[in-house]
Amino acid sequence: MSVSIYYSARRAQPLTGAEAAAVERVVAARAQSFPYDDEESLYLYDVDGQIVTGSTKLPIDPDRWLPVIVHVLDSVTELRRAVGDAQWHVHTDDVDVPWDETEGYALPGMRDAELAAEPGGLYDSPDEQGGCGGGGASGVRGASGTGC
Repeated sequence: MSVSIYYSARRAQPLTGAEAAAVERVVAARAQSFPYDDEESLYLYDVDGQIVTGSTKLPIDPDRWLPVIVHVLDSVTELRRAVGDAQWHVHTDDVDVPWDETEGYALPGMRDAELAAEPGGLYDSPDEQGGCGGGGASGVRGASGTGC
């Protein structure tokens, strides 16, 4: 089972030329700084009625979840700031990601250096490292589970 981060923006007006160029610049720059060559980064696609739509599948390796989550949410924050006056929705399979005007998109604990450095630090307990766990769906300790 895979878990993804989904992101979309809608508004009545299409992207302006300047906004479309800004989206392309953000996507290109963030692709260059993505932490893993063998994992999925920002993936944008067209959906009628939406001006920006995309998703990113999280890695199978839980030790890679936090760097990917941070990178993708920071990327989507840049996209939101580049595309004004739109209604955005960012979520994992079962958790909405909140917007903060100062920090942008973030999940609780995603910038916690101790959590990132801790082996298996995304799990609530060592027993959950086998596959199903409290942090499984969003990659964050204490978040809702995967239904395993």
